[in-house]
Amino acid sequence: MINRNRIWPLAAFVFICLVGYGARIAIGDVYSAAEARQLLEALSRAGLYLGSAIATASATVLALMLTLIGMINRMEKEFDREAFHNVDLVAKLATSALMMSLVVLLAFVLPIGEFEELPNRWYTILYDVLFAGSVLMVALIAATVVMIYRTLQRVMSKITPGDDV
Repeated sequence: MINRNRIWPLAAFVFICLVGYGARIAIGDVYSAAEARQLLEALSRAGLYLGSAIATASATVLALMLTLIGMINRMEKEFDREAFHNVDLVAKLATSALMMSLVVLLAFVLPIGEFEELPNRWYTILYDVLFAGSVLMVALIAATVVMIYRTLQRVMSKITPGDDV
C-alpha cells in the first residue's frame, strides 16, 4: 500500500505524464523523416533549456536536503522516522530528475540533422523517445516539488508553536 504522504507526489507525477501523453497525441503522427527532423530540432532547442534548468534545480534540491538534515539533527525537537523518509524520497526524486536531465541533455546535443544514412523510421523513434524523456524529466521534478512541500509541512508542524500548520 502507498504511504498517504506519498500519494500527492505520485499524483503530480501521473498528472504530468498524462498531460505529456495528451500533448503527444495532440501533435499527431509523424509521417516522414523530414517532418521528424523539424520536430526534433524544435524539441532540442526547448529541451536544452528545460534540461539544464531541471539539472540545476535538482542539484540545488539535493544540496538543500543536506542542509535540512543538518538542521533537523541540531534541533531540540524530536522528529519521527517519517520526516527522514520524506527527505530520503526527495533526494531520490531529485537524483532521478538530475540523472534523467543529464541523459536528455546528452541526447539533445547529438547533431541529429547530420545523420544521413539512418533509416527514416529512426527519426520518428528518436523524437518519441526524446519527447517521453522530456515529459518524464518534468514529471520527476513535479513530484520532487510536491514532496518538498510535504516534507517542509511536516518539519514546520514540529517546530511551529501551536496547531497553526
